Amino acid sequence: MLGAHGSEQKYYHDAIGMNSRLDTVQAVVLNAKLRKLAGWNDRRRRAADRYRNLLADLPGVELPRSADGNVDVWHLYVIRVAERDRVLAALNDAGIGAGIHYPVPVHLSRAYRGLGLGSGSFPVTEQAAGRILSLPIFPHISESQQQYVADQLRAALGTITPSPPPRAGGEA
Repeated sequence: MLGAHGSEQKYYHDAIGMNSRLDTVQAVVLNAKLRKLAGWNDRRRRAADRYRNLLADLPGVELPRSADGNVDVWHLYVIRVAERDRVLAALNDAGIGAGIHYPVPVHLSRAYRGLGLGSGSFPVTEQAAGRILSLPIFPHISESQQQYVADQLRAALGTITPSPPPRAGGEA
C-alpha cells in the first residue's frame, strides 16, 4: 500500500505513501520508451491544441490553460463541467474513455486527516474536484476520435445531436 501512494483503492489514500512500483523488467521497458518521449509529447501537445479548437466555443466547459512560458506535456486533458457525473456517464455510454482523476482533494483524504483540514478548508479545490473530467488524450489519438469526443460532449451538454463513432483504426 505504501508503494502505491498509500492507496489500496486508486485515488483514495489512507496513508502518506510513495510511488515505488517499478521493477527491473519495467525499468528496461521504460528505458526503451524514453527514446520516444519527445515525439509523443509533441503529439500530445498537438492533440491538446485540437481539443482547444474543437471545444473553444462550447458553453459550460472550462478548458485547461497553460501558464506563460510553460511547455506542457498533457498527460491528462482535464476540463471542468457542471453536472460532471451525468456528462461522464453520457461519454462513457458513447464508448469514450473519459474519467475522473483525483476525485478527492488531498486535504480530505484519510492520509492527511491529522492536519485537521475538513470540508470548507479549500473551497475552490473542493468545488473543482466535483467538476473535473479528463478527456481521452494520448500520442496517437486521431483527429476523427477527437471530433467524436467533442461531438459527444456537445450532445451530453445538450448543444447538438451526437455523431456516430469513428471507424476502427481511426487516422494515423
